[in-house]
Amino acid sequence: MKIQLSRTHYPVTALGPGRRAGIWMQGCTFACPGCVSRDTWPAEGGSAHAVEDIVHWIGHLCGRPGGLDGVTITGGEPSDQPAALQQLVRGLAGLRADGAFDGDVLCYNGCELEEFLDRCPWAADGIDALITGLFRVEQPTDLVWRGSANQRLVALTERGRRVYADHMDRSTANPQMQFTVSGGKVWMIGIPRRGDLRRLELSLRSDGVALEEPSWRP
Repeated sequence: MKIQLSRTHYPVTALGPGRRAGIWMQGCTFACPGCVSRDTWPAEGGSAHAVEDIVHWIGHLCGRPGGLDGVTITGGEPSDQPAALQQLVRGLAGLRADGAFDGDVLCYNGCELEEFLDRCPWAADGIDALITGLFRVEQPTDLVWRGSANQRLVALTERGRRVYADHMDRSTANPQMQFTVSGGKVWMIGIPRRGDLRRLELSLRSDGVALEEPSWRP
């Protein structure tokens, strides 16, 4: 089965605990105003990959120095590709069964919990925790790994409850951000706070660097 992806990255340390593999699924029908990842909205964007290739990549990462603490699936809207998401999660469960992967799986989505479980009723078979809810630019928050105050961190499994118990209501004034260069583009990983992107643009401009087609602009 094919899965449409915007990109993947390792290590991701700004979207969940520890050193993680990040998987950005392509396509989002929610199109939240103020979203910083507008490039992930078009369903025809990104590139198609065989799910088994992504699972193989995760398995390879498990053996690297530093290891793999978890996988974060984001986007885009993962539940817009429910069949591909299910195959991916099944593949990760297979790695666990083989003893290759012992991390958690965190999935971002714009649905409320009940709607997500309607779309993906199998979720608790392999997704340990969800961050649920639309991004609402008018509801800023300091909650870790969340973009707006309405979003909830929900554990679905015993592993999820164990890993995320100390993070449910944890706040941070300075959320971690990562920047990486790939394919001639600078990619940002993390949840910026209100005003951060404007400050970034001004800082770069003062150094003579202009951003072309930033993903948060229409």
